[in-house]
Amino acid sequence: MTSDATQTGPVTSATSQTRDDTERLRALIADARVVLWDFDGPICRLFAGHSAEGVASDLVEWLEGRGLRGLLTERERQSLDPHAVLRAVDRRQRGSDLVAELEERLTKEELKAAPLAMPTAYADPLIRTWTAVGSRLAITTNNSPRVVREYLTSRGLLACFAPHIYGRTQDLHHLKPHPHCLNRALHALGAAPSAALMIGDTPSDLEAARKAGVPFLGYARNKAKETELRDAGATDVVDSLETVLKAVRRQA
Repeated sequence: MTSDATQTGPVTSATSQTRDDTERLRALIADARVVLWDFDGPICRLFAGHSAEGVASDLVEWLEGRGLRGLLTERERQSLDPHAVLRAVDRRQRGSDLVAELEERLTKEELKAAPLAMPTAYADPLIRTWTAVGSRLAITTNNSPRVVREYLTSRGLLACFAPHIYGRTQDLHHLKPHPHCLNRALHALGAAPSAALMIGDTPSDLEAARKAGVPFLGYARNKAKETELRDAGATDVVDSLETVLKAVRRQA
């Protein structure tokens, strides 16, 4: 999940990419027969019109209203990420009805957010172009698959991915950075990790890709996101999917 808590200036323009950057990007794309997409960030900003921070706060308030304040540390109560709240409760109440109810509450908030989500620039044509040239696409996300399907349907993109949408289940310990959703996608598509490429925007996406043995391409919509990815060890990061779209079109 991408938080909107940090808004900084844009990453250096894609036109300033070095020749080596361009060649590495072309190689990543050339080798990818399967493309695994994170959802919130690379495809859209799910909480652009329905604050993720507000959702996290509401989940904390709901727990406190049930007398469960002690389930969270002070740092967890101050979290701006709904998934951080969900993970914290799951660690202490794994498999409980409480976790199932909390996960369902988050799903409902994501469903509210979906109609207000902001499409990531160039994501739609990139998805359609990659599909048209014969690549197989899958979603590997910590968001609810119900939300992903609703959003993709609204954009006319569902057929580019279905049935390969692998999102959050009630086995919350399988959320990224665990590679579970990536491994499910690779198995279902019959693809070797080396023949795939993951596009993600967080260090947890990068870690999941590493654990699954899948090459990784980072998408960073601002300088803070780029720094976060690079500090985590990402070597290939773009600030615009236009760069990727042009590369795919050149290789078509």
